[in-house]
Amino acid sequence: MCGICGIIGEVEHREKVLEQMMNRIIHRGPDDAGTHEKGKAALGFRRLSIIDLEHGHQPMYNEDGDVVIVFNGEIYNHMEVRQELLEKGHVFRNNSDTECLVHAYEEYKEGMLSRLRGMFGFAIWDEREQQLFMARDFFGIKPVYYSVIDGCLVFGSEIKSILEFPGYKKEVNLQALDQYLSYQYSVLPETFFKGIYKLLPGHYLKYKDGEVETYRYWNAVLHPEKKQKAADIEAELKSSLENSIEAHKISDVEVGSLLSSGVDSSYILANAQVDKTFTVGFKEGDGQYSEIGQASALSRELGCENYQKVITPKEYWGALSKIMYHMDEPLADPAAVALYFVDQLAAEQVKVVMSGEGSDELFGGYNIYHEPTSLRPFKIFPAGFKRWMGKRLAASRGNFKGKNYMIRGCKPLEKRFIGNAHMMDQEEKRSILADHVPATDPTVLTAECYEKTQGLDEVSRMQYIDLNFWLPGDILLKADKMSMAHSLETRVPFLDKEVFRTASKLAVHNKVNGKTTKFAFREVAAEKLPESTFKKKKLGFPVPIRVWLKQPKYYERVKEAFTGEDAAQFFKTERLVELLDDHYKGVKDNSRKIWEVYMFLVWYQVYFHDFDQYMAAK
Repeated sequence: MCGICGIIGEVEHREKVLEQMMNRIIHRGPDDAGTHEKGKAALGFRRLSIIDLEHGHQPMYNEDGDVVIVFNGEIYNHMEVRQELLEKGHVFRNNSDTECLVHAYEEYKEGMLSRLRGMFGFAIWDEREQQLFMARDFFGIKPVYYSVIDGCLVFGSEIKSILEFPGYKKEVNLQALDQYLSYQYSVLPETFFKGIYKLLPGHYLKYKDGEVETYRYWNAVLHPEKKQKAADIEAELKSSLENSIEAHKISDVEVGSLLSSGVDSSYILANAQVDKTFTVGFKEGDGQYSEIGQASALSRELGCENYQKVITPKEYWGALSKIMYHMDEPLADPAAVALYFVDQLAAEQVKVVMSGEGSDELFGGYNIYHEPTSLRPFKIFPAGFKRWMGKRLAASRGNFKGKNYMIRGCKPLEKRFIGNAHMMDQEEKRSILADHVPATDPTVLTAECYEKTQGLDEVSRMQYIDLNFWLPGDILLKADKMSMAHSLETRVPFLDKEVFRTASKLAVHNKVNGKTTKFAFREVAAEKLPESTFKKKKLGFPVPIRVWLKQPKYYERVKEAFTGEDAAQFFKTERLVELLDDHYKGVKDNSRKIWEVYMFLVWYQVYFHDFDQYMAAK
């Protein structure tokens, strides 16, 4: 795992600018650094040494020196690809997966991507073609950003590198703020920084003669089988999972595992057989905010050592600014902070951890995926009647048991589901945003995905939305940024092409049914885990935000931000205080919406006031 950055084009003091860009991401690779500067191209690299410790230095070249790469990630099938290239006459100098990518590009150009199995964000400068080729992995495990500034293409593993380019002028993208309030994460291709873009998952980019072109090379399309024998699909799933976990163990340094008490991380641990696991929790509540006890017991049962930490409120709130610095963009997922601390704990012992991200999206693990079944009674009513009834219910002032259920039942799937986190609708956003900030319908963004999945069952369509929005925008982004903040590599064995090939075939009843979620996967896990684990309901990283926001200390802290000058630039501050006060007094649980706005304001303080105070080592 590493960090990459670069400039294609001429800029004054380019070597110094590249050095500053690299320094901003030293946390991604403190073990080594390298640069390539020739002609139009200046490429920078920070290395975290994990595989081929002696020969993995980058940038890396082909035999002639006219194809050069900087690469962040791991290619788990590089030995197979290498053998194929050797048979075609390519000459290798070392055993790294990086060199394999160089030769694969020479042989196949963009066709190389279909042969890869792994996680990656890389940039290849082709001196002969005078072209940059940049690619991001299938699911979006590794991030890559880019911008065209003063005639130069500037790119990096993190946005903060690009901000070091002297021609860039920081400006908040108000469209990103608008949709963030609906999704809780940065959802648009253009980031919160105007003019800086994400390279989307499953996409590659070509830059030549001042022109940027992006292409999609892979799509997480589901093909659920209607008739399916449980025993057959479970056997296939077991085989692909065990193969993936074995591949993800490959390393020249020690590998550990993040562990909750849930089935995903527990199954990885049972198969990976690592020696060290890592768990965090909170002391608030009656155990609902901590899985330390269960994780510790499972670790003992499987013969490994569990390292654990109880996060205090002071530590949690004290880390928010640093976390927003590392995230690059606002993220309102409270679990990001818990992830920051468990990664910090792990980094004290190992350089690599395995984690369970992706299981819920692939196998049908979210409770919301039960909704199509629960709303089935509404199918008997005509669409026009449901639209009329839905509007009447939404406009009614009184609250009664089942009102929200009825409102959702009157909406088509395309209007009620935009992903796992649906925070604010258009009207709610308009009520709190300043008049000059747009407030648009969040379903506009998901319309294309729904168009592509017409004819599929509703659960599969919901999964496709989460695979394209929630997974890369929240789950994987925080997994990468929080681990890299501590120079730790996170590997996610569920998000493997071969595992997906099997998961994409799962019939609906083998994903969710009246009993549980992730049915087929739980049946596979039952062979390895105690019943209390493989049947356990999903918790995620439970965080007591709503409890803290009712405490005077944290209420006042948030209120100060909500009434400040920064808030007044973007929001109706009196409305923000109403949200906060209603929560504090117990009128309504507004904790997630409050947290969304507060995290944006913390991020704004870091990047528009305090950015120069953050040294690269942070």
